[in-house]
Amino acid sequence: MADSFLEQLGQNVRSSLRAYITFLSFAAAVIASFPKFFKQTQVGYLVLLRQVLFTGYEALSIVVLISVSIGGLIILEGYSILANFGQSDLLYVILVSVITRELSNLLTAFIIVARSGTAIATELGNMVVNHEIDALLSIGISPISYLVVPRTIGVVVSLLVLNVYFNITGILGGWMVSNWFYPIDFNVFFSKLLAKLTLVDISASILKSMLFGFAIAIISSFHGLQVNFASTEVPQRTIRAVVYSLTMVVIIDVAVVVLIYL
Repeated sequence: MADSFLEQLGQNVRSSLRAYITFLSFAAAVIASFPKFFKQTQVGYLVLLRQVLFTGYEALSIVVLISVSIGGLIILEGYSILANFGQSDLLYVILVSVITRELSNLLTAFIIVARSGTAIATELGNMVVNHEIDALLSIGISPISYLVVPRTIGVVVSLLVLNVYFNITGILGGWMVSNWFYPIDFNVFFSKLLAKLTLVDISASILKSMLFGFAIAIISSFHGLQVNFASTEVPQRTIRAVVYSLTMVVIIDVAVVVLIYL
């Protein structure tokens, strides 16, 4: 019984190691293909443009809605509580800590995982099932250079831009919403807010966006291309892409916070 358990455990460990090595090899191949992308014809740029439109532009409305709602709630609740203790200036520290450092990156990444991560895994999985990947290989076109690299660049650029939108609309929109209930002078609000915002906060936010975008695109593309033959594998691989992407986003977030702020 014990031997059987240990044997099964050993097989699972070996299988997991092989999967990680395969994924790391895939990620290394994508990184190595980045320089080649900029030497390609306009076809690669067309894939990149479509990815930016889908991931960045079409997600703009939901990002703005969430950011304005959260910004308004933080300002409303924070101001109503802190003003009673004469600590209303702490509101600006909370805004920078919550919106700029954490929520703008995390929520934008979660939205992109839900929309673009699933779309990339599903699209590439269906291309494998329909033998379109084999067709590309047969004429000497690398699926990594043609399909994965432009999607990765598109997701990274889109996440970075959406993060900027989230911060601007979250703080500006939040001020507009909260101003209906607790009027705060515009110049006072933004001068105090900018006084609490540091270059480290902005740099950490940009770094997180780039790492999140890269991780989501690579993981989603990897699982999409891991589909073998059956269409029933596509939803299974899509679910794995979502789970692993969300997990990696949280791990990266914790790692960046520990490295920069602790």
